[in-house]
Amino acid sequence: MHYTNILFDLDGTLTDPRLGITRSIQFALARLGIDEPDITRLEHFIGPPLLQAFMQFYDMDEARAWEAVGHYRERFKVTGLYENLVFEGVPQLLEDLAGQGRTLYIATSKPWLFAREIARHFDFARHFKLIYGSELDGTRTDKVELIAHLLAEENLDPAHTLMIGDRKHDLIGGLRNGLDVAAVGYGFGSHEELAAEQPTYHFATLAELHEAFVPSAR
Repeated sequence: MHYTNILFDLDGTLTDPRLGITRSIQFALARLGIDEPDITRLEHFIGPPLLQAFMQFYDMDEARAWEAVGHYRERFKVTGLYENLVFEGVPQLLEDLAGQGRTLYIATSKPWLFAREIARHFDFARHFKLIYGSELDGTRTDKVELIAHLLAEENLDPAHTLMIGDRKHDLIGGLRNGLDVAAVGYGFGSHEELAAEQPTYHFATLAELHEAFVPSAR
């Protein structure tokens, strides 16, 4: 792997945020009078921009979706962002990539305010030069826009930059900015969803991803 710059998605790529996100979605829906007792039915909220997800999955108009986002954040910023697990093997992968002299970034549609706190709390912020995310007003929730902003701010050469993620939004964001992209199959995107975007690489497991960078990792 020749890439000097590696962009990582956060949810479903570095961490498993399942409980924190789905419980916070459940809380937001309840505040709007919508009862969803089964949080597993809310896992499709993990990955896409939250505002658009409420509009798509619950047929909300934009004003009501923003209300839902507000209720979601009410719980998430206090409790939900800590209901999270770093995938086993991620700390060693980040250590190895940094040790190879690569520059690492996070590119997430989650607000950077929350993303940076998650990285700080779970002790992996130190591996990243900077963590990029959206603004609370919804600016740069689109991965194409977010990655374009990151590339411009950091003056990165797309030919030497790789985007790694578990949902189609990550792959589309990278490809439309001229990057090679790596899909990972251990997150929340199905094989069909990821394969449809024709990623440069497709790693079924974190071990396979690690092996691609560090051949002795297995």
